[in-house]
Parts: sequence; C-alpha cells; structure tokens
Amino acid sequence: MSDITIKQLAEQVKMPVEKLLGQLAEAGMHFSAADQLISTTERMKLLGFLRRTHGKGGDADAADDSAPRQITLKRRKLSEIKVATPGGRGAASTAKTVNVEVRAKRTYVKRSVIADEAAVDGEREEALRKLQESQQQRADEERARAQAEQRRHEEEASRQEEARRRQAEEEEARRLAEAQAQAAEAAVAAVPAEPATTEPAVSEPVPAAPATPGVQRLDTSSLGLILPRVHEPRRREKKPPVAPAPAAPAPAPAPVAEAARAAAGKSRHEVRERDEGPGGKRFASGELHLSDAARRSKRGKPGRGTPREGARNQPASGTHGFSRPTAPVVREVPIGDSNLVADLAQKMAVKGSEVVKALFKMGVMATINQAIDRDTATLVVEELGHKPVDASQNDAEAALAAHTQSAELEGEKQPRPPVVTIMGHVDHGKTSLLDYIRRTKVAAGEAGGITRHIGAYHVETPKGVITFLDTPGHAAFTAMRARGAQLTDIVVLVVAADDGVMPQTIEAVQHARAAKVPLIVALNKMDKADANPDHVKQGLANLEVIPEDWGGDTMFVPVSAKTGMGIDELLDAISVQAEVMELKAVVDGPASGVVIESSLDKGRGPVATVLVQQGTLKRGDFVVCGIEYGRMRALIDETGKTVQEAGPSIPVQVLGLSGVPEAGDDFVVVADERLARQVAAERQQKRRETRLVSTAKANRLEDIMAQMGQGNGQQTLNILVKADVQGSVEALREALGQIGNDQVRVNVIAAGVGGITESDATLAAASKALIIGFNVRADASARKVIDANGLDVRYFSIIYDVIDQVKQAASGLLGVEVREEIIGVAQVREVFRSSKFGAVAGCMVIEGTVKRNKPIRVLRDNTVVFQGELESLRRFKELVDEVRSGMECGIAVKQYNDVKVGDQIECFERIEVARTL
Repeated sequence: MSDITIKQLAEQVKMPVEKLLGQLAEAGMHFSAADQLISTTERMKLLGFLRRTHGKGGDADAADDSAPRQITLKRRKLSEIKVATPGGRGAASTAKTVNVEVRAKRTYVKRSVIADEAAVDGEREEALRKLQESQQQRADEERARAQAEQRRHEEEASRQEEARRRQAEEEEARRLAEAQAQAAEAAVAAVPAEPATTEPAVSEPVPAAPATPGVQRLDTSSLGLILPRVHEPRRREKKPPVAPAPAAPAPAPAPVAEAARAAAGKSRHEVRERDEGPGGKRFASGELHLSDAARRSKRGKPGRGTPREGARNQPASGTHGFSRPTAPVVREVPIGDSNLVADLAQKMAVKGSEVVKALFKMGVMATINQAIDRDTATLVVEELGHKPVDASQNDAEAALAAHTQSAELEGEKQPRPPVVTIMGHVDHGKTSLLDYIRRTKVAAGEAGGITRHIGAYHVETPKGVITFLDTPGHAAFTAMRARGAQLTDIVVLVVAADDGVMPQTIEAVQHARAAKVPLIVALNKMDKADANPDHVKQGLANLEVIPEDWGGDTMFVPVSAKTGMGIDELLDAISVQAEVMELKAVVDGPASGVVIESSLDKGRGPVATVLVQQGTLKRGDFVVCGIEYGRMRALIDETGKTVQEAGPSIPVQVLGLSGVPEAGDDFVVVADERLARQVAAERQQKRRETRLVSTAKANRLEDIMAQMGQGNGQQTLNILVKADVQGSVEALREALGQIGNDQVRVNVIAAGVGGITESDATLAAASKALIIGFNVRADASARKVIDANGLDVRYFSIIYDVIDQVKQAASGLLGVEVREEIIGVAQVREVFRSSKFGAVAGCMVIEGTVKRNKPIRVLRDNTVVFQGELESLRRFKELVDEVRSGMECGIAVKQYNDVKVGDQIECFERIEVARTL
C-alpha cells in the first residue's frame, strides 16, 4: 500500500479528519494538515496504538490488566424533514423544515469479561452450595449429638434405676432372711426334743447342709419353710476358706429344685446386667480368659469416644507386653571402604555418642558426621560387641566385571605386537634412538632435551609391528617410568656408553624387576671416542644385570642413535624376545586397556592417549575410563590421522570423554551409555569417600599432639600448578611436595590439566598462592584477575627450572640469618682519665682489626661484662677509623668507665646470611 493523505485515510475509515488528527497526536505523531501524506509504518503504528487503547492489542495472555474491559460508543445523526403546515383561510399550505437529531449510545463488553463474570457467578453459586451443605451437615451432627446425649442420659437413668431396684431387692432379701432366722429360732425353742411325726408340708426333703462342729442343724422341713438363696454380686465374692468335704446331700424334691434353679438363674441374670449393663454380653468377642480387672481396663473410657488404644491392646495380665532381652543382641554390620559414624551407630542400634566415645578411646577424634576407614570401623564394631562383615560390591561394578570377563573368555586369542618401553637416565639418548627408528625428529622439539610425558608410537619395521613407549628420564618422572614398566612387555634400558650407570638407570632396573618383564640393554653413543662399554657392563653387573657374553641372560646391544649402528640388531633382539613370550590377545570383542597420557585441548576438549590391550576399540563405542565416561567421537593415531578402529597393542588418541582421566586409569567398552554413566558415578562417589577418609586420618590424637608440639613456626608456600598433560601434573605435584624443611613447606593447593582459567586465578588470590604454568598460559579473564590482585605467575617448559625457582621462593620465606663475626681483639694495658671521655683505655691490638663504627664487648676473665659501642678510637691524638693487629691505640667506651687493666675489648660485626633449603 502506497502513502496516502490523511484526508483519504479518513474517508476510508469513515471518520472525521479532525478526530483522525487527534488520534494521531495521541499516538505520538503530529500532523497539522489534512493533505499531508501518512506512510504505511505510521498507519501500522496508529493501528497498534488504537488496539492497545481498546484492549485488542497483541497476545491475549500478555494483555495489560489496565486495558478497558468495555467501551461505550456515542453516535449522533442529524437529518432534516419537511413538515407541511396549513395556511390561513384562502391561503395555500406551506412546508417547514425541521432539524432532527438522533443520539445513540451503545456499550460493548469484552467476551473475556463476560466469561470471567460467568465464572465468578458459578464460583459464587458453588461456594453458596458448599456453605449450605456444610451448615446442613453441621445441623445433622448437632442433631445426632443431641440424640446420643439423650440416649446416654436415658441409659444412665435406667442404670441408676436398676441399681436402686437391685439395692431394694437386696434390702428386702436381707430383711426376709432376718425374719426367717428369727422364726427359726422361735421354732427351735418351741419344738420338743423328739422329732415330730407329722408329715411336712413338703413331700420331698431339702438337701442337708454340711455338718458344722458345735452347731445343731435346723430341720426346716417340719416348719414348711423354703429359704431362698441370696446371691451376692460376683465382684464382691471372696474365696471361701477350705472346709471339710460336705456330706452327700439327699435328693431334693422337684419343686424345691425348680425354685432353686429359678432363683439361681435370676441371680445370674442380675449379676450379668450389673456387670455389663442392660443388654450387655459378658463373654462377647470370645474374651472368656479376661479377668474382671482386665475387662474393666478394656471397658474403661478415658473420655468421649472409643476406648484407649493402649487399653485395647493390653494383654490379659493387665501389664505391657515388652520384655527385656535376656542376652545381648549381636548384629552383623556391613563395613565399606568409607563409613560415616552416624551410619555405623544406626546399623548397630546404638547412640552416636557411644560410637564417638569408642573412637576417642582408640585415639581417633571424629564427630558423628565424619567418615572413618575400614580398619577403624571394624575395630569400633568389634569393641561394641557386634560382628563386622564386608559390604556387598556395587551392582554396576559387578555387571561391568562380568561383562569384561565374559568378553575375555569367549573371544579367541591371536598373536599381537609387543609393547616396548624405552627407559634410562636423562640425556642418554632414549628419544633420539626412537627417533631414528621412526625416521622423524621428535627429540629436536623437546624443551631442554627432556621428554615431559610418555610418548606412544607403533612402528612398522621389517620385523613386524612394534609399539614403543618413550618415558622421561628426569628424577621427577618416577611415577611415569613405573607406569610405563607396568604397561609394557619388554623394557629396553638405554645407557650412554660414555656416561655409565646413573641414578635413573638404577631406578629403571628396579621398575623392570618389579614389573617382572624381560630387560634388553642398549649401549648408546658407541660412535663417541670415549665410549667404554665394559665400564657400563661392570656397573650393571653390580646391579645383577649380567650380559650374555659374561654368562648371564640379559642381551646387550651396542647402538648409536646418531649413525644408526646396531638398530637392526636391536629390533632383532626385540622380535626374538617377543617370539619367546608368545604374546596373544583377544581381537574380536569389546576393547579394554589403560590410559597412557591425558590432556585438555582448548578446541577438542578432553584428549586421552590409550593403549588397547584386549579387543578392538571402534569409533562410536561407549567407554568407561576411571571416573569419566563418554562415546568415542574420534580415534587419532600418532601421525594425526583419523582411524576407525584400533586393535591390541595399538596406541591411539581418543576424543569424546566427559572429562580428563588420570594417567594409569583403565578403560572398558560397555554396551550402553546408561551402564557407563552409572559405573562412573559410583567410582566418583567411592573416590570422594576415600578422599574424606584420608582427610579424617589427620584427626588422630597423636597427630594433633605432635602438631601442637611443633608450634606455629613453620611457614607455608602455597602453589597452584597447571600443566599441559596429566603426567606432568603428577610429576610436578610429587616433586614440589618434597621441597621444604622444618621452617617452611610447599603446599600444592590445586593441580590440573589445561590453561590457567579465571577460577584458578581466583583460588590463587584467595590462598595467596604462586601460580605455575607448565607449557600452558593464562586466558584473558584470568589475566584480568591476576593483574587486579597482583598475583605472581611464572611460566616454565623445563621441569628442573620449576624446581629451582620454587626452591628459591621457599628460601625467601626463611629470611636471613644474622651471624656475629669477631674482627679484632684489643687488650687493655693502662687506664687514663679524661675530663671529656672519662676513662680511656690504652690498648694493644692483639688479634685482627679494631674498627670505630663496630659494636664491642668488654671481657674480664673471659666473661662479658659490658656490650656497647666505641666512643672514640685514637692513635697518637689522631682520630682513626681502624687499628690493625700489633699496634697501640686509645679506646674510649661509650657510657662505660669501669675499664680495668687486663680487660679485653672484642670488636665484632653482624653479617646477614640468606638461609637456603
């Protein structure tokens, strides 16, 4: 749509031009004339303003609450009508024009408002209905409560009435019994001694009462009286005393027996009604075994409602059912590598304070939230009388072990290339020898001529494929050499023929013996004129490495990495040794192996160099590597080419791990990512628990007492180390941790792989630490923190430079040592008195030189009596700076006048000596 004028727009929307100009002004666009052009953008802006104003703008959910809920439109329409008016008499009618104005007012309400009002009305009706229902329910409850209260009052009144009736019956029975007793006494007094012959009123005699000594039995049959049986309430009955066995009663007449049974039945009914209430059942619910006290406790009502739960669950004896165990309970407590004190207490069902007390008795200071190791936990459990058992292994680890074992057992083993590790002293030509074999120039690019990490290569030789591992020779890389010896099949010990056996040579021999791998000695630098192979053989023979030509079993091969002499013989020796060992591995199956080296690349992420030992590692496999896991995104060989798979004894670089693994960690290919993630998580948790246990070991009582005895004189130099590969980090941490003495120690607060980041700089600033970057640099954000806090950052590429610099920094913490050195001794020969200087000693310098600006001591009988300064040193009235041995001088001691003949004046000076480690 092209631009149009405001007048044309007003005609299109059927709106006056003045009103349209007003709306444009409200929308922030000012137009003054109707013939001005308005663009499409301005028209869309006006439309948006009108929609927002009338509540129709944008998303309905995001509409402003302040938008109008309804609008009212007022319309006014003007029209004219002509009305005919009659004229006068004889005149014609005329037409009159009348103006008619129609005003209309309409109100429009938003549909959402109508829906909201309908919803509010529905909610109001629902709330009103619920209120009526609740009121009705409350009224029903009140009515039911009133009825229940009325029934309870009626039952209480009937119970009281029944009690009064029973009391009246008992009183009536008691009076009747008294009257019968009186009548019987009167009858006994009136009856003659001989028994009457008249027939009694009752044809059958009643049962005879038991005979009682000293009491004459009354025969009531002659009186025609039947005495009723009065039954007392069962609760008031007492156990009668033991009496002699009664005589066998005579058979009772039928009417008397019926009357007795009726009376007995009535009495039982009354007793049941008295005990249980009207209509109650005494033996309900099969509780025939309950005593009266138990029934009363069960029937008791503590308040309104049902009987108490405790009274319902009480046993028949009326006491609780808990009984104390007669013997101590011995539980089996599972023990893991790390155990929290609170968890141990819960497993043993004892209080945590008991476990803490037992630990204190053992000398371990641990709280309830700290972790203890397996041995300590076992001792605590046995001390508290329980049985420790080993905790079950993790399910994920067990599944992984079963998966790896089944893969090794099911696969068919085939011959594999040998893995050869090159070891030896620094600068003996290890990397140069391997460089000649590979036909490359690896050694030329190494800083300081020192290999900083394990290099892994597989080489195609005329004798077959051989995998070489190049290890560093510096003393700090002991862990790397030990790891290389553990991974290898054959160790090639490189010894310079012109240098002989050195410390790292001895260490390499020890590593090879510990790993139980065969040893081949390469006598390097044989092209030099001062080469002495016999000297090398003698030195190795002292280490029990005997050459074959001396009757031993170790092959010695003279080589030269510079000229290539003996390289073929060395490869032949390696091939022969590999054939003897018959090296085999499973080729088809999931891969497993070990991490040789790892690093953090800025563009590729975590990178690990792994050596495959079993199976075939393929691209896309899921791998668990220590506490890290991931999917293999790429496999790269030592030349930088991407490969699809790697078999046994082949080293490759892998990409795709979740983090940087530690050198020496095992890696295993698993079926899916879920198992890999679960195994990595469990290993991470176990490593964290182990770290907590190692931290808690420092809380032993003897360690704390030892630290208290040392005092606080030791100073600490904090260092943060970042390196390019994991092996260098490990070597630096170990080498720097060994620097220090009783006055100062080096503390490596953090060490990691990769560049120096902002978080590293922040940690160093908080810990006041020295930052060391080994073949890495700080990024831009880290440099800002370093500059802001004034941190000391030092970059290195040679490891012995790092050790020397840290030793110097640690020595700076030691400060300087002030030593006193005696430079001259003068003997007092005569004492003179001076009005200006007081006592002046005439002396002869007998040793060294006496200087004027140096401190002195006055010795008498080899005992220091004064220490101060020289006030004046003169020779023949001249003020001199020094007097040499064998010359006389006059000495005035400042603020000391008690100089005597025979004293010695010792002149000394203080020298500051920097202390070193």
